[in-house]
Amino acid sequence: MYERMQRTVRFSHRTSWATSTNRINQEANLRNSRGLLTLDGTLSNPTKAGLDYPPSLLTALTDSKGLQYEPEPLGAPAARAALACWYREQGRRCTEERVMLTASSSESYGYLFHLLADPGDEVLIPAPSYPLFSFLADLAGVQLKPYPLRYDGSWYLDPGEVEARLTGRSRAILVVSPNNPTGSYLKSDEVRGLVGLAARHGLALISDEVFFEYPFGAPRGPSLSEQDGCLTFTLGGLSKLAALPQLKLGWILLNGPEAQVSAALSRLELIADTFLSVGTPVQLALPSLLEAAAQVRGQIRERTARNLAALQGGLAGSSGTVLQVEGGWYAVVQPPATRTEEEWALALLDRGLLVHPGHFFDFDREPYLVLSLLPHPRDFDAATALLRAELDS
Repeated sequence: MYERMQRTVRFSHRTSWATSTNRINQEANLRNSRGLLTLDGTLSNPTKAGLDYPPSLLTALTDSKGLQYEPEPLGAPAARAALACWYREQGRRCTEERVMLTASSSESYGYLFHLLADPGDEVLIPAPSYPLFSFLADLAGVQLKPYPLRYDGSWYLDPGEVEARLTGRSRAILVVSPNNPTGSYLKSDEVRGLVGLAARHGLALISDEVFFEYPFGAPRGPSLSEQDGCLTFTLGGLSKLAALPQLKLGWILLNGPEAQVSAALSRLELIADTFLSVGTPVQLALPSLLEAAAQVRGQIRERTARNLAALQGGLAGSSGTVLQVEGGWYAVVQPPATRTEEEWALALLDRGLLVHPGHFFDFDREPYLVLSLLPHPRDFDAATALLRAELDS
C-alpha cells in the first residue's frame, strides 16, 4: 500500500549538477581497470607526491587540551595570534583581530558568499580559473560572472574590462593570486585598479592567495592583505601552505575601512557560530604546524621549479609552447591547433599520460593542456617525454 502511495522526493536545484563522467575520465578509469600504467599529470594532492614530511609534524595534535570543548566562532585566540605572527614574519601586515579561521578555503568562500550576496546576486571571477567556484556559487545561490585573463607572453587582467562587466547585482570581485592554473600573480597596477573600482562601486574584493608562497624566482605580486582602500578578504590555508589538506584549516584575513571590517566580522562571527566547524586539535597545533611547514614548502618549491625547467627544456623546439608561469603548482602547455584539446588529451592518454584539457578551467579558446608540477621528477620526466613524443608525432 505504501509503495503505491510513494512520490518521488524533489531535490534542490542548487545540486542539479551533471553527474556523468567525462570521456577523458572514462578512458582513464578503463585503463586503470585493465591494469595499464597511467602517469597522473593532474596530481594535486601533495600527500601523494612523495614528499618527506617531518616525523614529528603531527605530534602537536596530541595536546590534551584538545579534549576540552571551548568553541570560538572566529577561531581560538592563540591560533589567530600565531597566524598573525607568521604573516608579520613574512613582512606582511596582519593583526589577530582581523583573522578568522575556517575549516577550508571552500568553507571560506561559502561564508563570504553568504555574507556578501543574496540569491541571484553576482560575483565576478577570473577566466580561466578552477572549476570549484561554480559548485560553491550554486550552493549559495550566487551567480558567477567571468572576466577575462589575457595572455600576450604573460598573463594580465584589465580592471577596465572587469568594471565593464559590473551590473546592479554585482557584490564582489574575486581574484586568485597566483591564479590556478595560469600561475599569474596580480601586478601592482592591477591591484590599484581593482581596489579603486571596488571602492567606487561599493564592492568587496576576495583574494585567493593559497599558492602565494610558491613563486618561481621572479618577485611576487602584492598581496591584497596589505591594502585598505576597500573591504578585502584574503584567503589562505594549511592545504597549500603546509601541504596538509587533511588537517582542514583555512583562514580569512580582513582588511579595509575599519567600520566595514568591524561590520563584516560581526556577521561572519554569527555565520561561523552557526556551524562551528573548525576542530580544536588543529587550532592548538597551528603554531607548531606553521613552523614545521617551511621544510615541506621548501621541497615543493624546489620540485616545482625543477619540473618546470624540465618541461620547458623537454618541449624546446617542439610544436608545443609552455606558457609563462610565475607561481603555483601548475603549468599550461599550448599544443598546435590541429586537434581539439579533448583529442589531444585522449591521444596522450593512449600513450599513458593523463592531463587536464583547458576547458576544465574555462579557457576561452583551445587547445590548452594543464599539467601539475607536483609529481616526483622521475614520473614528471616520463610524462614530459610522452608529451614530447605526441607533439612530434
